[in-house]
Amino acid sequence: MSKSRIARRMADLKARGRKALIPYVVAGDPTPEVTVPLMHAMVAGGADILELGIPFSDPFADGPVNQRGAERAIASGMTLPGVLQAVAEFRRTDSETPVVLMGYLNPVIAMGEQAFCQQASAAGVDGLLLVDMPPEEEGGLVAEAKSLGLDMIYLAAPTTTDARLAIIGQATSGYLYYVSLKGVTGSSKLNPAEVAAKVEAMRVHVSAPICVGFGIRTPDDAARVAVAADGVIVGTVLVSAAEALANRPAEVPAAIQGLLQPMRDAMDQATAMDA
Repeated sequence: MSKSRIARRMADLKARGRKALIPYVVAGDPTPEVTVPLMHAMVAGGADILELGIPFSDPFADGPVNQRGAERAIASGMTLPGVLQAVAEFRRTDSETPVVLMGYLNPVIAMGEQAFCQQASAAGVDGLLLVDMPPEEEGGLVAEAKSLGLDMIYLAAPTTTDARLAIIGQATSGYLYYVSLKGVTGSSKLNPAEVAAKVEAMRVHVSAPICVGFGIRTPDDAARVAVAADGVIVGTVLVSAAEALANRPAEVPAAIQGLLQPMRDAMDQATAMDA
C-alpha cells in the first residue's frame, strides 16, 4: 500500500528539516459556515496537518475551553455528517493538506462504524483519533479504517508505561499524539525540558513520528517543543480565539491564522538553529 497523505507530509517535512505544525479546532465553532474558510486560513498560517474536532456533548478529555467550543458547534447545528461535508468542500481546492478527525466513539457508533469510515474516506479524511478507543479495543472500526487507508492515531501520556507504549507504538500510524501534561486540555504549565526527555525515551518504543500537544500556547512554547518532537499540536489557544469572536464568526479565520503564523516562524527558527 502506498504511503498515506500524513506519512508523505511527515516524511517531506523531515527531509526539509522542518517540524509539523498541527492546529486543532472544533468543526462548526462558532458556526458551521466558518469551518472551511478557517481550514484554509490555518494552512495559510503555516499548518501542515489539520485536526478537526467532532463536536460531542460529553468531551471528557477536554478542558472547559474546548468543551465550550463543542457546545457552540452543536448549538449552531454542526453534526458529524456536517463535519464530513466540510472536509469534502475543503478538498475541492486543497488536495494536499492532511486532515485528521479527532473525537469520541459515540457519534461514530451512532452513524455506524463502517458507514463512518467509508464516508470519511470519500470526503478526503486522512486519519482518525478517537480519544476513548485505545488500541486494545481495536475491532471492526479499525479494520475498516485500515482497509480504506485511514491512519489510526493513538495517544500516549506522561503516565504511560513502557509496556503499554510498545503496544501503542505498534498500533499508531501517521503519528503518535503525546499528551505532554497530566489532566485535560488547556491545563497546567508546559515544561519543555521534561517533554524533550520523554519524547527521546519514547522513541525506543515508537517508530512513528511523535507530535506533542496540550499546554502549547505561545510561539516560544511551540519552538521549544519543536526542537525535540516531530510536530507541535496547538488547540486550546485557538479555540479560545474562536470563543472571543463567537459573535463575529467571519473574523475567526484571520484571527487564528494570525496566531499560527508566529508559531510557524518560531518553530522554523528554532529547528534551523538546532540543525
